[in-house]
Formats: sequence, structure tokens, C-alpha cells
Amino acid sequence: MEHSGEHASEYKKDSLTLAGAVAMGTGVMIGAGIFALTGQVAELAKHWFPLAFLAAAIVASFSAYSYVKMANAYPSAGGIAMFLEKAYGKTTLTGAFALLMYFSMIINESLVAKTFGTYTLQLFNVGEYSWLVVALGVGLLAFAFLVNILSNEYIQKLSFFTAFIKIGGIVVFAIGGLWASGFSFESSSSTDKTGAGPGEFLGAVALAILAYKGFTTITNSGGELKNPHKNVGRAIIISIALCLVLYMLVTLAVGGSLTVDEIIKAKDYSLAEAARPAFGDYGLWFTVLFAIIATVSGVIASVFAVSRMLAMLTDMKLVPHSHFGMPGSIQKHTLVYTVIMAMLLTVFFDLSRIASLGAIFYIIMDIAIHWGVFYHLRKDVEANSLVLITAIILDVVVLGAFLVVKAQTDMLVIYVSLAGLSLIFLGVWLFLKFSQTDS
Repeated sequence: MEHSGEHASEYKKDSLTLAGAVAMGTGVMIGAGIFALTGQVAELAKHWFPLAFLAAAIVASFSAYSYVKMANAYPSAGGIAMFLEKAYGKTTLTGAFALLMYFSMIINESLVAKTFGTYTLQLFNVGEYSWLVVALGVGLLAFAFLVNILSNEYIQKLSFFTAFIKIGGIVVFAIGGLWASGFSFESSSSTDKTGAGPGEFLGAVALAILAYKGFTTITNSGGELKNPHKNVGRAIIISIALCLVLYMLVTLAVGGSLTVDEIIKAKDYSLAEAARPAFGDYGLWFTVLFAIIATVSGVIASVFAVSRMLAMLTDMKLVPHSHFGMPGSIQKHTLVYTVIMAMLLTVFFDLSRIASLGAIFYIIMDIAIHWGVFYHLRKDVEANSLVLITAIILDVVVLGAFLVVKAQTDMLVIYVSLAGLSLIFLGVWLFLKFSQTDS
């Protein structure tokens, strides 16, 4: 591993405020949750898709308990990586589970980048699966890299500003959509008898959890947040609550404008499609424009948090690092690696598979966090055992159901997930084995 003082990671203490952390967390959540996942969740849950988002919020709230307890006790720029080390020590489990979180967030960035391309092209008469979707997604990731090269203050100001635009735009869309539909909800009143079964609904919940997992990016900024012992937990709770309200408003508005079949047909751009009957062409333009703002700010916020997590893993000597001749700090290098991997995913995977891989990796890591807190740290962080066990059970149930659904419909997702898990665990084990031998 190459390592020197000039390349050390740099974290500016007290450079993030509580409002900035909330803006960053909601930026990541809203970017993926509303625009990328509404149609994907509806495809599985059918007319129950708003309830899938509600159920996912309940699961995420139980999950957030462990993160809040850990963040209050151990605020760190490494967030989840540091939490795992506290629970499992400097072991293969710590490195592998932290990398699962890292890759799930890269997958999220790819998901949002591709959603940006899909929504943008709704303004033009081009093919639904045009290569332009990929080109726009890659371009957004390159832009996010340039913004992240600047400084925390720029990112915080951008996240704070765009958070107001996103929230305001979503509220206008939701209320306008509900008003235009006469406050009816066509999807839930569907007479289709072939609705989602329990397994499909739980699988939809697993996907919808991705709409809330952005709160974990807040934990990666503990080393830069003012009064982190209190504000990390506060930012997580506020972000989840705010996004739940917005998601329920939007899903009801979409269900009031489109049937389930119409939502599924336009699953990659369902909000834009829902704007057509409610608002006409002006509504379409409005929805696409604030979708662009949401996805752009979401990718920027995600790259900011995730690259810092990889930098912390490097500092903890849990993953290898090479400068490849690049100048600057490790933090800058991890920005490069993060963006390049997100670009590759954007090029080679479609939205549904990207979302599926992200859900599997994230929930496995989430279970590891809860078990680590329960088994090793619950007394140190004063955590309630019943809440921790409930969080684990909820994760296992929704992940199991999702895997069953994917095994029946898309085995490639299962194969890629197994290959990814194997490579991550094997790679970390080999690195730690040889690095300890060298020492």
C-alpha cells in the first residue's frame, strides 16, 4: 500500500452544519427514492406500492436505531466503516461488510445517474432505451466529480439550495396531481385480481428500502459535522421523516394519475408520465426539470460521502490503495475510483438490475451492523436488544422474499450478487493476510 503524509486523507472539522447534513441525506434519498424506484416498486407491489414505501420506512426506522446509537457514541468521517471496526475489530468481516456498503452506494449513484438520463430524454423525441441515457448518466457522474474536487462548503451550499427546490417541487407535483385526479387513487381501487402476493410485496419493500438508505451517508460525515455526537442522529431522524412524508404524497399522486399498468410501462420515468394527464406538457417540463435537479444533487451528495468512506477504509488499512501516479490526497484518489466504478455500472447494467444489486448488498451490510451492535456493543452504546433483534428480523424477511422473487424472474441478479460477495470477502481476506505477513 502506498502511503505518505502528503497523500493522507483530509477532513475539515465543523465544516458541515445540521441543516447541511439533512440536505445531503435527503439529497441522496430523494434522488433515488422517488424518481428511480417508484416504477420499480410498483412492478412488484402492484396497487400496494404506496404501502411498500410506508413499510420500507418502518424497516429503515428500526435500522436507523443502530446507526444513531453508534453515531452518538463514535462519530467519524468513516461512519459505517468505523462502526464495523468497533464491532468486529480489524478483520475480514469489517472490511468486507464496509465494502458492501461502499459498493451499494456506488450502485445507487449509477441508478440515479441513469435515472437522470431517462428523465432528461422525456423532453425530446428519442428512443426510450437510447444510448443517450448512458451518455447523460456518465456525463452527470463526471460533473459530480468536478464539484466534489472543490470543497465541503460548495457541496453543502449546493445540497442545501437544491433540497428546497426538490422538496418544493415534489409538494407542488403531489398536491397538483391529487387535485387534478379529484383526490382519487385509481391504482388502489383497481379491480385487477392478479395483484401482488405477500412475497412480491415484501420484495417491493426490499427495493423501497433503497429510497431511505441515503441516511447512512450522513454517518460518513461525522468527522466534519458540527456537534456530531448529537447532530448525526438528529440529521438521520429528520431526513427519514421528511422523506416518508414526501414519498407518500408522491405515490398517492402517481396512483391518482396512472393505473398500475401505466406506471409499470413507464417504470423508469413514472413521475414524468404521471405529470402528463395531470398537468399536460407544462407539467411534464416542470417534473423533468426538478427530477434533473434532484438526481444531479443526489449524485453529488452520494459521491461526497462514499469517497470519504473509502478514504477511511484506506486509512484503517482494511483495503489496498495505489496512487497510480495521481497527485493529491487519498480523498481525491477515492473520488476517482468511486466515479469510474459508477460509470462502468451505468454503461453495462439496466435500472432494474442496478436497483436489485444495491438492495441485496445494502441489506446484508445492514444486518451485519445490527448484529455487531447487538452481540458486541449494545451495552457500550446503551442500545435496546429488542429493537436490534426486530431490525435484524425485518431485514432477513424482506431480503429473503426479494431473493425468492429474483430467483424466479432474474437469476442473473443472483449470480452477480454471489460473485460480488465472493470476490469482496476473498479480496479483503487475502489483502489482510498478506499485509499482516509483511508487517
